[in-house]
Amino acid sequence: MKTIPSFQIDHNKLTKGIYISRIDDDITTYDIRMREPNRETVMTNAAMHTIEHIFATYVRNTEFGDNIIYFGPMGCRTGFYFLTRSLTDAYSINLIKEAFKYIADFWGQIPGAAARECGNCADHNLPQAKEEAKAFYEIIKDWTKEDLKYPQ
Repeated sequence: MKTIPSFQIDHNKLTKGIYISRIDDDITTYDIRMREPNRETVMTNAAMHTIEHIFATYVRNTEFGDNIIYFGPMGCRTGFYFLTRSLTDAYSINLIKEAFKYIADFWGQIPGAAARECGNCADHNLPQAKEEAKAFYEIIKDWTKEDLKYPQ
């Protein structure tokens, strides 16, 4: 079986940041890497779940919300994939920064976390999500389009 592109990235060299994982026509997949694979403890499911809910709600409520295809966790729990359609890299980077800043500062009800809205409503942790978002924002706050390439 052919190895998929995301498994061809040398995870031993991968550091925290935002990378372009792939481009398919007008859809760009961003690798939002919040942990160094195989070197750091992975995020908790509860923190990731909460980040997913807040981030996805935030970006879909922006001016170009219809251009957001997907935001969701990596199975390895070291980050997220963010798929956009027809958005510039500069806009997407800024949107990612804004979303993580929003999560870091967020207080209140987690969007979509009620039992009728979520399949695992008991598995959320807002304080952890806020800590994760704050730490990651500090890493990406000066990120630019030139930083989107995977480490070689």
